[in-house]
Amino acid sequence: MTSSSDKYADFETLREQAIALRRKGLSRRQIRDHIHIDNNDLLNRLLEGEPPPDWTRRPNAKDDLRARARELRLEGKTYDQIQVELGCSKSSISLWVRDLPKPERRDPSEQAKIAARKRWEHELAVRDAVRQETKQSAALEIGSMTERELLVAGTALYWAEGAKDKSYSRRENVLFVNSDPGVIRLYLAWLSLLEIAPERLAFRVMIHMTADVEGAKRYWADLVGVDPTTFQKTTIKRHNPKTVRKNVGADYRGCLVIRVSRGAELYRRIEGWWSGMVVEAQRLTA
Repeated sequence: MTSSSDKYADFETLREQAIALRRKGLSRRQIRDHIHIDNNDLLNRLLEGEPPPDWTRRPNAKDDLRARARELRLEGKTYDQIQVELGCSKSSISLWVRDLPKPERRDPSEQAKIAARKRWEHELAVRDAVRQETKQSAALEIGSMTERELLVAGTALYWAEGAKDKSYSRRENVLFVNSDPGVIRLYLAWLSLLEIAPERLAFRVMIHMTADVEGAKRYWADLVGVDPTTFQKTTIKRHNPKTVRKNVGADYRGCLVIRVSRGAELYRRIEGWWSGMVVEAQRLTA
């Protein structure tokens, strides 16, 4: 017959084994199988006071919600606003954030301003979505462009943005200046259609003195696919302190100037194409 002291000694031995296994990172099931214990109540007593290893803990789905609720409360959000964003009950929110300071109450006029601003932001977002949809739809209407269409488009583009010969100053140069990357791409595609060799093209940047000149050179060189060291000397535009410039910020890269060498013959053809387009437009509308 086993005495009570023997039972106690056996229990303490098992407890030491169970705790040692627990501290090695074993789960309850692994410990039970290792020391051959089938009784959960006994296993609970053996492991009493010994925390489980981290890997056996199940993540609490509400932990992230609680953390986010506290962030929102510190931003000054009300219970209603937190509930709308997180979709949890006000009682849970109250429990999670009750130790945080309450947001200051805004006067009715300030609340009205905030509501009006949010409505306007929503309206702007709707308008922008409509704007983008219209642009995408219009882009699809263009479809494939033929070489003749590119010839016409490039001619019109040059006549709008390129240098023109004057009767009082004969300069039959093909010189194009623009700040729009899309315009530059179309213009270069047009020159390629006209079989203008890349070696005949010279590039330089025209930019305000307060801008990032070297950054602009790298940007335009990358766009046209040349080494920025091949660029001609940059034209620096002096700033007039009496004017307020709007073309500032990281997106301002000045203008790219593209010159075609030995361009007199090409210029005459461009002017001829343009004249023909004007005549044809008049005929179509007559």
